[in-house]
Amino acid sequence: MYRFMLPALLSSLAAATTLQQPLLQSSQAIIKSKELVSSEAIQADITSKQLLKRAEHLFELAQLGTDEYGHPTRVVGSEGHHGTLDYIYSSLADLGDYYDISNQSFPAVMGNIFEYRLVLGDKVPISASAMSLTPPTPNKEAVFGPLVLIANEGCDQADYPSNTTGSIAVIKRGTCAFGDKSELAGRNGAIAAVIYNNNAGSLSGTLGTPSKYHIATFGISDRDAKPYIDELQGGKIINSSAYIDSIVQNIVTTNIIAQTKDGDSENCVMLGGHSDSVAEGPGINDDGTGSLTLLEIATQLVKYSVNNCVRFAWWAGEEEGLLGSDYYVSQLSPSENMKIRLFMDYDMLASPNYAYQVYNATNDANPAGSEELRDLYTGFYEEKGLNFTYIPFDGRSDYDAFIKNGIPGGGIATGAEGVKTEEEKEMFGGTAGVWFDPCYHQLCDTVGNCNFDAWEINAKLVAHSVATYAVSFKGFPERSGVMNAIAPEQSLYHGSKLVM
Repeated sequence: MYRFMLPALLSSLAAATTLQQPLLQSSQAIIKSKELVSSEAIQADITSKQLLKRAEHLFELAQLGTDEYGHPTRVVGSEGHHGTLDYIYSSLADLGDYYDISNQSFPAVMGNIFEYRLVLGDKVPISASAMSLTPPTPNKEAVFGPLVLIANEGCDQADYPSNTTGSIAVIKRGTCAFGDKSELAGRNGAIAAVIYNNNAGSLSGTLGTPSKYHIATFGISDRDAKPYIDELQGGKIINSSAYIDSIVQNIVTTNIIAQTKDGDSENCVMLGGHSDSVAEGPGINDDGTGSLTLLEIATQLVKYSVNNCVRFAWWAGEEEGLLGSDYYVSQLSPSENMKIRLFMDYDMLASPNYAYQVYNATNDANPAGSEELRDLYTGFYEEKGLNFTYIPFDGRSDYDAFIKNGIPGGGIATGAEGVKTEEEKEMFGGTAGVWFDPCYHQLCDTVGNCNFDAWEINAKLVAHSVATYAVSFKGFPERSGVMNAIAPEQSLYHGSKLVM
């Protein structure tokens, strides 16, 4: 019924550079018959049974992507993602006139890697993987050429010797982004690039914004690279081959925003999760759990009145590099920016080998108020007698653009590809020595991958955060400006993928 009508949507919203219009302020008076939201009341509305029901439906929507991808997925641009957007929008529209709902169209990039192979000399490095958003090799066929070792980190024109043309460039990670290295190698005539890690372990990442000079680019571990580097430094010629079959496409997708008509529109509580998954799987934990938690809380909130407006956001393109949230913040006028008192990010709330994780967002490194939000989360866990750990606030999720533009932020998670320690096993149970989410960014991220006990606890915490600030910002720092007064450290991540 509320099908996004993609042909019409894409044509009508194709002018994706047009600024989003400020959310219209409703003239509807506060509904006096509704009680003011409280943390206790809205927490009681949240049940694992309802979260399970939503997760099962989301997996059905992910199956819409099977024809194109060969398995369930909700990657941006897929039918699985279109179905997810339909579900979110129609669920909100069915709630009546409690929310102003808007769609924000924006240009995005999607990529898919179908097949790749890297042969260095006569061996296939075990750690080799194609970088996200890499172009294919020419004509999607294997290319052949000698390895050439690029000087330093390959971030300057002077690093590339004259014999780079026709070669497979071997480049050290560091100093500049992977996309910059690929572009410079391409500009200097390389037919492919291999970026090796400057730390222990394998290397995977993204080239980021496409460039016409990007070339097929791989990542490999420091260990796999070392024997070839030694041989190249000794003057040996190593003939090699590279092959990638991939696509990189420009598309139009959409964020969905819902703001209460009730409440002070000059002081908004904002929270978000992302509506897309990776291409490799259905993404029920990542980030079905966050986006469905928002949808369930938005559904329950209609029973109540609020003093401060509440704004929910479902971001598209997070897995391609925080595209939706970056675009949203970039389109805010200074006055609209200042209306957002804080942004709360909810991504991966039910990892099977979970830990209760809180972003360590301090006021000395982030906009004032970030630390107060952090302490609200930890206070909730402490009240319930639950352990928690701090995790880096390092640009890996959709809070990034907000804190860079003066908006305090924070959030919670339950762990991705990090390995649970023995100490964390004692704190949270589960299994030490394995990932918090062994199905992170994989086909097995299904309904069965979610720990519903952890999800219900965290969904109640999200409800608590909404209710707390929807009632009052007493004691919470006032906004001071639209730019972060503290220069952020350069992050190795932008979203889930390494960028440098």
